[in-house]
Amino acid sequence: MPRLAANLSMMFTEVPFLDRFAQAGAAGFEAVEYLFPYEYPATEIRARLDRHGLRQVLFNAPPGDWSRGERGIACLPGREAEFREGVARALDYAAALSCPLLHVMAGIAPPGVAPDTLTARYGANLAWAVERARGSGIRIVLEPINRRDMPGYFLHRLDQAVALIAAVGEAGLQFDIYHCQVSEGDLTRRLETHFPHIAHIQIADVPDRHEPGTGEIGWKTIFGRIDALGYAGYVGCEYRPAGETVAGLAWRQKYGV
Repeated sequence: MPRLAANLSMMFTEVPFLDRFAQAGAAGFEAVEYLFPYEYPATEIRARLDRHGLRQVLFNAPPGDWSRGERGIACLPGREAEFREGVARALDYAAALSCPLLHVMAGIAPPGVAPDTLTARYGANLAWAVERARGSGIRIVLEPINRRDMPGYFLHRLDQAVALIAAVGEAGLQFDIYHCQVSEGDLTRRLETHFPHIAHIQIADVPDRHEPGTGEIGWKTIFGRIDALGYAGYVGCEYRPAGETVAGLAWRQKYGV
C-alpha cells in the first residue's frame, strides 16, 4: 500500500501554510511535501513537523523569480552563480528538515537558445548539485512537467530526464502521474520502464488536477502496479482539491490507500 505525503502547497489551503502541518497530521498523513520553504525559518518548519509527527520528504530548490514567471533556472545559461547559491541554501534547509529529496527545476526554455545548449547547461548544473549533495543523505531529483500547465518548460519528457540522470549519475526521477498522462500517456508501461530511476511519485487526476477519482485515470490499476513494482518511497498528493480538502480525502478509502 503506497505511503502518502500531503502536498501543503496545494492541500489544506483553507488555512495559512504553517497551520497546514497540523491539518495534515490530523487527517492521518505521516509525511508532507510542498514547493518551497524559504519564506519561513527552517527551525519553525522543523518544530511543526516534530509537533505533528510528520516527515518532510521533498521540496524544490529556489526557482528564480517565481512572481515573474520563472520556473527554475538550472537550464538557463548565465545563471550558474545564482543556481549554486540556491542549491546550497536548499541543502541547508533539507539538512535541517531531514528531507531526503531535493527537486531542481529546469526552467522555461528561453527563445533563441538551442536545445543542446540548454541540455548541456542543465546537465552541468545537475552534476554540480549532485556533487554538492554527496555524503549528505540528500538526493537530487528532476521532474518532467507538461507544457499545457507550464508552457515552454524545458524538461517535459521522461526520456529527457532519464538521459540526464544517466549522464550525471546518482540523481533520481520524480515521476508525476499527472504530468506523464498529460504529456505522454501509457502510464503503466512508463512506470515499469522507468522504475529503476524513480525516487519519488506524485499523483493527481486528469484533466483538472484534482484528487484521484475525479478524472480519467484508472487509479486501482495504477496503485496496484506501484505496489507490485515494490515501490518503497512516498507518493506525494500534489493535487488541487475539487472542494474542501478533508472532505475530498474519501478517495483514500475508495482505493485502499
